[in-house]
Amino acid sequence: MRAFLQEQEYDPGEEEVMPNIKSQWKRMRKSEDQRLRNKDVRSVLKTDIKKFEAACAAGEADAAKERFLIASRSLDKAASKGVIHKNKAANKKSRMSKALSGVK
Repeated sequence: MRAFLQEQEYDPGEEEVMPNIKSQWKRMRKSEDQRLRNKDVRSVLKTDIKKFEAACAAGEADAAKERFLIASRSLDKAASKGVIHKNKAANKKSRMSKALSGVK
């Protein structure tokens, strides 16, 4: 976060809100770290789901089954970390399971 703040150039037309309280600076740093961590988790999740969908579209049952297990584990991890809601993970896994059953 410090590097992020140092790299930004000051634009007088842009309104910036900077904290005056020490604990709020820490909160800003932690929020930025958390945002980047969530972004990484979301990126891995999307990749796993796309690989599963590609295997289903190709009609590869074994590969799709393997990708389903990987993607469902990624969904569970993302839900447990709070990156996505647990119901969204459950709905996504349900749709993927339905798609998997159609692959032969």
